[in-house]
Amino acid sequence: MPLFIYVLGLAVFAQGTSEFMLSGLAPDIARDLSVSMGAAASLTSAYAIGMIIGAPVMAALSARWSRRRALAGFLAAFVVVHAVGATATDFRLLFGTRVVAAVVNAGFLAVAMSVAVALAGPAARARATAVLLSGVTLSCVVGVPAGALLGDRSGWRAVFAAVAALCLPALVWVFRSAPAGTAGLPDVPVRQEARALRSRTVWLTLVLAAVVNGATFATFAYLAVIATDVTHLPGDAVPGLLAVFGAGAFAGVTLAGRTGGGRLGRGVTLALCALATGWAVLAATSTHAVALFVVTVVQGGLSFGIGSALATHVMHVATRAPALSGSFATVALNVGAFLGPLLAGTVTGAAGDYRGAAWVSAALATTAVAILAVARTRAALGRTREAR
Repeated sequence: MPLFIYVLGLAVFAQGTSEFMLSGLAPDIARDLSVSMGAAASLTSAYAIGMIIGAPVMAALSARWSRRRALAGFLAAFVVVHAVGATATDFRLLFGTRVVAAVVNAGFLAVAMSVAVALAGPAARARATAVLLSGVTLSCVVGVPAGALLGDRSGWRAVFAAVAALCLPALVWVFRSAPAGTAGLPDVPVRQEARALRSRTVWLTLVLAAVVNGATFATFAYLAVIATDVTHLPGDAVPGLLAVFGAGAFAGVTLAGRTGGGRLGRGVTLALCALATGWAVLAATSTHAVALFVVTVVQGGLSFGIGSALATHVMHVATRAPALSGSFATVALNVGAFLGPLLAGTVTGAAGDYRGAAWVSAALATTAVAILAVARTRAALGRTREAR
């Protein structure tokens, strides 16, 4: 595996930390900038929307750029907006920096996925994708807790500055080692790439990725409050629970990268069934601390392992869209991450029980199983007709 892919993973780690760190910094931001908690919390939604919009737009705009120019440009912009955010005294300016950061983050991730797959080659496609996604999972395990600790001791501005500083080694390496050309990507016009993405198989995989990630973040967004209000754990146990989820996610992504080849085999189907069952088990047993921790680590592994396999499959089946396939995988995952918590919020608000979030995850994962089963049944019937 080329060393440069791990450099990209470092940048993704810093960007993942930035994406998720606001959950622990919102109260401090609200006090410092004299805004409501709702306004401060909207910074997270702004980032999610920026990721959804930014991935396809930035990938299309940078499709014909050299990979060095695209990666360095997006990463440099990410550093600058975090430096500006660290010094912002106006909430509107901070909000704007979050949107811009998300857009360039999405652009960087989309380009990085295509570069990693091209550099690794077809045989190591799944592993290369897993290295990048492991940066996101490690941000949950290490980056977000470290950011919360730094924010508690030095204020939220120090966390923004730290994220910018963390990107600098990767930025230097990108300038030195990123491919000067298109990293072996075929020279395919953007319009032709867009037509290639109309494939039923591509859209099936994208829908599955969105539904699975929706299930993941429906519960992840409420995991802390489930621990304190349902399991009745002390508040200082929450970072450990989140770290356990992240550790499971890292293990799941790593395993998917070593065992998957870009195809959705029987293993993915079984994992989806286990995922749906696991969320139901978490909802039913979350009053018990040991059960909560055990099921959380398992669900972290299944959720991110399946997500990694689906993202890799998009790259595998959309080879005629080398620049845009990674961006659409990014969009699908972020659509799920945005809509899952919204659906969970509606259900928990109506039921008055935070365990409803886990039931939402179970329902979404079951929906993914049903979608895949229907698609495979139709494909089998189609093959039968052709054989006749």
